Amino acid sequence: MAKNNSAVAETSVNPADKKYMKPSEIVTFGIGLFGVALLTGWMPDYTMTFFADFAFKGQGFDSAQLARVVSLVFGVAGVVGAVCELVIGMLVDRTRTALGKVKPWVGFGAIPLAIISMLVFIAPNTSSFTIATIWMFVIYSLYTAISCAVESPSNCFGALCSPNPKERSGAISIASFLRSVGQSGGQVVIIVVPIIMKALMGQQQYKNAEGQGLDLIISTAVCALGMVLFVMIFFGNNKERVPYTTDKVSLAESIKLVFTNKNLLMVSLTKLFGFGRGVYGTVSLYIAVYLLGSKGLKLALMLPMGIGTAVGTLLVNLVLKKFNTKQTYILFCLYGASAMAILFLVSKGIGFNSTLIIPFLILNFFCGIQHGNTNVTPNIMIADCIDEMEYKTGKRQEGLAYAGYGLFSKIASAGTKYLAPFLVYTWSGYRFSTSPTVAYAEQSNEVLMKFLAIYTIIPAIFVLLQFVPILFYDMVGEKKDRITAALAEKREAEKADIADADGIAE
Repeated sequence: MAKNNSAVAETSVNPADKKYMKPSEIVTFGIGLFGVALLTGWMPDYTMTFFADFAFKGQGFDSAQLARVVSLVFGVAGVVGAVCELVIGMLVDRTRTALGKVKPWVGFGAIPLAIISMLVFIAPNTSSFTIATIWMFVIYSLYTAISCAVESPSNCFGALCSPNPKERSGAISIASFLRSVGQSGGQVVIIVVPIIMKALMGQQQYKNAEGQGLDLIISTAVCALGMVLFVMIFFGNNKERVPYTTDKVSLAESIKLVFTNKNLLMVSLTKLFGFGRGVYGTVSLYIAVYLLGSKGLKLALMLPMGIGTAVGTLLVNLVLKKFNTKQTYILFCLYGASAMAILFLVSKGIGFNSTLIIPFLILNFFCGIQHGNTNVTPNIMIADCIDEMEYKTGKRQEGLAYAGYGLFSKIASAGTKYLAPFLVYTWSGYRFSTSPTVAYAEQSNEVLMKFLAIYTIIPAIFVLLQFVPILFYDMVGEKKDRITAALAEKREAEKADIADADGIAE
């Protein structure tokens, strides 16, 4: 009977106020996401420039043909990623281990991800355009699939770390902040590695090595090692605390779940409606080259934006105290589009020259604030959607819910990765370098001004479009409070039933 009395005492604590996570777990959850972002946060953009500018330099390939193939490679990889998101989400929900349903994917997937990331930057020495094309398609599609198998489950963990929505939201916010720091951390490596290479090799030998992309290979190795170490810290310290259902779900049911839950669908559609906002990432590397003087200085260009993102993450938490998730998302989208439009007007007025650097970097900070919203708010919304689905169906399917969001994210990424190289390499009139010792050729002022448009105005249009689906999202206010209370009551009743059964057994 002592156990039974203990259970009754536990139920007297309001489940909505109960804290489940140790402070160290909140930190190590963020460290895990930091580690994944340390590698995956910069890979796509630098892979694109590696394929286009370095991998097959000196082989005599036609620049226009290569640009078209690079666009297709990233477009196809995006489709592969979309399919993988859905399949991996279904597999995550079928995973039943003593470690949980998400942790095994993240922990045991880290080393394969590190290996395939290294292989991306080791191109075959071939003069055959066909072989080069096949290699690019195969290697980057493999990278996309394996990165999905780690990234998607790691994002799911936020919905499993605590059944308390407030505690969960706080943990997701902190983890999202550290993930954004991790994305910049990879670019720190890309600055430090060339400095060390120059000191060891000398300026001329380094230029030859850079012309072949050797600095990217070494940087990837450093980030891959860091990713494995940080993921292992997360793996060893964090626990999944939200119980999962034992029902198996078919692929058909998985697809139905993604497309029939209105609120999850609306959150997922933000990625599709805003697919073009990500083109700024690809062109940012070239703005760093032609405005600051080196691809390694992309961090100097993006650091103010990264700081802005971190500040934006903190601001989201403050705004969420006064507004619900729907209102917060819309407010930040309106702000973000305005900030990018201002950056374009200022840049156009000054011109693409050294005078632009300081105002460009300052305004980059204000543009970065909006990313705090897209890094945090959708993840909180998805966790709320999972609660709603459990309330309606009795099944809790984090893997599929995040996979649904990831499915649309990868479809959007496919569009972004096809659109971005088209804009950068074809629409802008970009000229490729043909010299083995020159990394990047000089560009005309017209090309550089188009780069600015790709960085600002085009993403701003898509930032406005992405909040349109959120207008129809309604998992807020009284509805959210009612569902949270009902689920807490249900779980406490289940605990009491188990305690009663234990008492009878004794």
